[in-house]
Amino acid sequence: MKKDESTSGFPDRRSALPGAGGLSRIVAAGRNSMRGLMEGLRSEAAIKQEIALLVIGVPLAMFVAANVWVWLAMVGSLLFILMIEFLNTAIEQLCNHVTPQRHEAIRVTKDLASAAVFFALLLAGLVWGAALLQRFGVFG
Repeated sequence: MKKDESTSGFPDRRSALPGAGGLSRIVAAGRNSMRGLMEGLRSEAAIKQEIALLVIGVPLAMFVAANVWVWLAMVGSLLFILMIEFLNTAIEQLCNHVTPQRHEAIRVTKDLASAAVFFALLLAGLVWGAALLQRFGVFG
């Protein structure tokens, strides 16, 4: 049992207080994030594709963006897609764990998460489209 768990098996409430855990908590959280990133890259085609878009998009945005704020919006929109995709993947994984069989409520849950990815992609398309139009003189 970990030192911050009571005999019930649940973490001690004090561990949620600011400053509790200090640097070791931050390091552990970083390690968990890296494991999640590696799992997503290993198992999800959409995450691989979106990471590839980010790798291409970051330098491309430097040439397209009229200023640092446009660049930030362009790169931020790509990072936003990844955030939503990871949440979508987590929801799908959890749904598959709850029941691998077809279930209407699970289908609806997965469709709702997928719609979130769609809107993240739409936002990125709007941001990149506006930046390109501005770069080539269509917008002021």
